[in-house]
Amino acid sequence: MSTIPTADTATATTAATESGPRPEEMVEALKDVFDPELGYNIVDLGLVYEVEINDDNALITMTLTTPGCPASDMIQGGVRQRLLDMDGIRNVDINLVWDPRWTAQAMSPEAKEYFGIRPDP
Repeated sequence: MSTIPTADTATATTAATESGPRPEEMVEALKDVFDPELGYNIVDLGLVYEVEINDDNALITMTLTTPGCPASDMIQGGVRQRLLDMDGIRNVDINLVWDPRWTAQAMSPEAKEYFGIRPDP
């Protein structure tokens, strides 16, 4: 049984980079990307599972709220553009995964409060 990542547990890893953003900075930048249907950023929604950087290549492992999400292209395009706007990133690959499946429990406490979702007991 796999655990469901949450906005608070998204991982940021790096391979030896001499310049460019740190993964934590990339995660922060991804807060500028919003799910247009929910009107909230993808990091606090818990859609970003992992951020990696190797030299000037970024790899983002993420999901969407549903496999048939009509905003998929828009969200992925936003991720690519936001990271390519950062100094030191020349390429962005997105690994879109469906396991573990996203649930509202993956949201940050702030997003849960915004949407009126009770915190975990």
